Amino acid sequence: MSLAVCPGSFDPVTLGHVDIVRRARSMFDEVVLGVARNSAKSPLFDLEQRLALAREAVAGLDVRVEPVPGLLADFCRQVGATAIVKGLRGAADVDAEVPMALMNRHLSGVETVFVVGDGALAHVASSLVKDVARHGGRVDDLVPPGVAAALATAFPARPTTGATS
Repeated sequence: MSLAVCPGSFDPVTLGHVDIVRRARSMFDEVVLGVARNSAKSPLFDLEQRLALAREAVAGLDVRVEPVPGLLADFCRQVGATAIVKGLRGAADVDAEVPMALMNRHLSGVETVFVVGDGALAHVASSLVKDVARHGGRVDDLVPPGVAAALATAFPARPTTGATS
């Protein structure tokens, strides 16, 4: 039986993430979406919120969603992963992901499988989605419905002030 882990901070989960998880599910017997903490980032949503939003986003895909408490390599050993699946949007992702893949293989022996993301979603990144939402832009076509609602709550619309005479 093959089990793949799709790891990420998922702050928040986007339609690009869901696309990669859906395709990973077609290649592996079991997929675990591993919600991790990225020490280089300050998350908008806490771990419990990210887990709940991820579970809602992949509902119906027969995917398990679990927190990654420490090193991804340790988590992969713990769940019996045979692969790590990561999505790639472009060259910058390759530059960032290859060293991580090599380190994870060094630490755990688990190989990373790269899946090229859907070109229609290549511009979608969690950080950009948060920035658009923070400034009142529309994100409902970039994220699952539950995430759009959570972003609207996190970034309430600011009333505009008009000049009066």
